[in-house]
Amino acid sequence: MAGGFGRGGLGPRGFLTDEEKQNMPKVTKKLLVRILSYLKPYWLQFLLVFVAILLSATVGLLPSIITGRIVDEALVGKDLKLLIQLLLLAFGTMAASQIIGVLESYINAWISQRIIFDMKNQMYDHLQHMPHAFFTAEKQGDIITRMNTDISGVSTVISGTLSSIVSNVATVVTTLIALFTMSWQLAIVGIVVIPLLILPTRSVGKTRWKLLTESQAKNDEMNQLVNETLSVSGSLLVKLFTREDREYERFRTVNEEVTKLNLKEQRSGKWFGVIMGMFTQIGPLLIYFFGGLFIILSAVKIGSVTITMDGTLTVGVITATVALINRLYRPVQSLLNIQVDFTRSLALFTRIFDYFDMENTIVSKPNAKKPDVTRKDIVFNHVAFSYDPEKPLLTDIDFTVPGGRMYAIVGPSGSGKSTVVNLIPRLYDVCGGSVSVAGVDVRDFDLSYLRDCIGVVTQDTYLFNGTIRENLLYAKEDATQEELENACRIASIHDFIVNQPDGYDTMVGNRGLKLSGGEKQRLSIARVILKDPKILILDEATSALDSISENAIQDALETLMEGRTSIVIAHRLSTILKADRILVVQGGTIAEQGTHEELLEKGGIYRELYETQFRKILEYESERE
Repeated sequence: MAGGFGRGGLGPRGFLTDEEKQNMPKVTKKLLVRILSYLKPYWLQFLLVFVAILLSATVGLLPSIITGRIVDEALVGKDLKLLIQLLLLAFGTMAASQIIGVLESYINAWISQRIIFDMKNQMYDHLQHMPHAFFTAEKQGDIITRMNTDISGVSTVISGTLSSIVSNVATVVTTLIALFTMSWQLAIVGIVVIPLLILPTRSVGKTRWKLLTESQAKNDEMNQLVNETLSVSGSLLVKLFTREDREYERFRTVNEEVTKLNLKEQRSGKWFGVIMGMFTQIGPLLIYFFGGLFIILSAVKIGSVTITMDGTLTVGVITATVALINRLYRPVQSLLNIQVDFTRSLALFTRIFDYFDMENTIVSKPNAKKPDVTRKDIVFNHVAFSYDPEKPLLTDIDFTVPGGRMYAIVGPSGSGKSTVVNLIPRLYDVCGGSVSVAGVDVRDFDLSYLRDCIGVVTQDTYLFNGTIRENLLYAKEDATQEELENACRIASIHDFIVNQPDGYDTMVGNRGLKLSGGEKQRLSIARVILKDPKILILDEATSALDSISENAIQDALETLMEGRTSIVIAHRLSTILKADRILVVQGGTIAEQGTHEELLEKGGIYRELYETQFRKILEYESERE
């Protein structure tokens, strides 16, 4: 039975925190029906669990009852044969109860794991299709918590809370029936003691709960400190600023506070054990006292009233009653915490459902289109966009990129250059105006088809923690070795790969940390080359490359862009000069557009950028050459 300081007991977990009380979920029929919808496919297995619990509760009574018969019939009657028979019967019932319990636990575990399997699949599929804005707004830790901790917690709800409630109810009901059947007088004596057991333990439990909460808060603080200072980036920062001693003192201080709180909690736990031990003995002692009184005295006279004792009461009945009373206390304690367990279970499901209810606003329409986008125009028609309605970022972006041409976008930092190109593959949707390709609004495209037609190389190159081959195959799963090598040759990364001990099976590390910035970016370019897109977007694709590496793949990029409609965001003048047209973004609009020479002659924003950024970079590159 659940009890003590575990789930369902009267220890620290038997109380709600202030935050839980404030955020207590509202119980509605809709919420309960939604929770039950996950249990419905396994109703037959649940029925088996409930039957097993009822059988276990019933069979679990028999050892206590048989103990009474052992005392009255076998020991008092000095019947060795009967003693052996009853002992074997008691052992058999205990074994049967245990076997039934194992069966019930197995089915319970199977049900809970299948439900977790279903919910994780549903959650992962849902999150995979959420818009990019969701991932920029939500904390990664929160997403992982919903996926793993919260959904895994459903197992505790099903195999712990739900089955515990049913099991405790079955145990209490069957035990009470047995107690009152054997002796209603002793049953009342045993039940009267229950409040004496519960009230002190709840008081001690609250104290431990407070200490445990404070300890957990300090543990979280210590974990945060460890996570920050012992990570790759954190430890590097500590070393560069020589803060090792300072960080050690911070850790030692927090660790000392955690240790003191843990000691206080453990000391209170020892006293709790003493109190529990004392009060759990009161019931049996009272039963022995009154049971002995009922046996010794045939009647008790209170004033003018004479109470006749139960003449059928025996030592065996008293012994069995004591065993059953001890069996009754813990489930009663647990049932008093139904509100706590129920509230936490609902809160868990509510947190999960909050994510399920987040709407995916960027989806394909029912009759989505798949037009040919090869060498077709990209048109921004008076586009407006903002991440925050009160802070518009783009107010009137209006331009056309003719099919097969390469346009460059430049502008001050934070002007919205990346946002402009992110609207083409619908990482975000416009707030006003429209973006169209081949004369079709991108919102009318089949979303998967649209993104399959677009290749993007970003400044912040991301690689999965796998091999070079696995990262390349992400672009084309059925690519041959020859295709991989051709793409890598074009991106000037093949020679580097074959010189590694494991070649294309070389591990790149977490986020590609085992590779340099230039190597990662060339792999990213090779990946896009392998995809062979119709539209190409380069968001400062050569920013992490040195001059030698950039020159090595510049021709490759030009070959890749040939015949493709391309948009390039670049800070390097060498890239910008090759554009058919340059768009200057500032103040939420296309402030200027034209060729390099035309824009310099205007003497506007572009010339200012050229004077402050591009010319210096060009001179620096010329000196290095």
